[in-house]
Amino acid sequence: MSDAHDNPEGTAIDEPLESDERLTIGAVHELLKADFPSLSVSKIRYLEDQGLITPERTPGGYRMFSPLEVQRLRTVLRLQRDEFLPLQVIKQELESSTSGAFSVANQARQLKRANLTEPAPTRRNAAADVINATGADPQLVAALEEFGLLSGNAKDGYDETDREIIQTALELTQYGVEARHLRLFRTAAEREASLLEQLLAANLRSKNPVRRREALDALEALAALASHLRHLMLVSSLRQITGS
Repeated sequence: MSDAHDNPEGTAIDEPLESDERLTIGAVHELLKADFPSLSVSKIRYLEDQGLITPERTPGGYRMFSPLEVQRLRTVLRLQRDEFLPLQVIKQELESSTSGAFSVANQARQLKRANLTEPAPTRRNAAADVINATGADPQLVAALEEFGLLSGNAKDGYDETDREIIQTALELTQYGVEARHLRLFRTAAEREASLLEQLLAANLRSKNPVRRREALDALEALAALASHLRHLMLVSSLRQITGS
């Protein structure tokens, strides 16, 4: 249908939408462009073509957006901008939700799953194998161990989480980040873990397997939300630095 039906020159709407209110594509663009300055009408059409949004159509072919569809579009745009998620991942998560909403906790657990309800990995990889697999300098690995960033050691080996930490630290060295700089991440993580433990301490120590399982599920959700909040704060701080 011709895009002329969509009235791209809609009027900005600042008031909350009523549940039965419908907006044209132009009005939606005006509504969201303050939060997403690079948004264009053609971008909204593209997201529709990709199945991320499904606005209603009038008998005459006009696109009409319900409040839920506007919120869905806002979520897609935010996740693209702030979380750097590919459209396919966003689409899969939205489709898996019966409400059409995007759960922050589910998102974080899907992409950076803590797996706290599963047994901790016991397999240890020899230091030489990890160094060969990651391409890390042995001195870097030793420094990460020295600053308390790894759970394993050269003698007993490293688990999969250690391997990922070494790989990430190696990539950070390309930007001039040294192992000693990463200590602050460990300190922050320990403080965060301590807070979450306090919130669920009683149930985590419970001998009742059902209560303990519920506490572990809650801990995963809390960890996901805390991780997401930390990321948003970092984005906000970086925007202040760049003036964007």
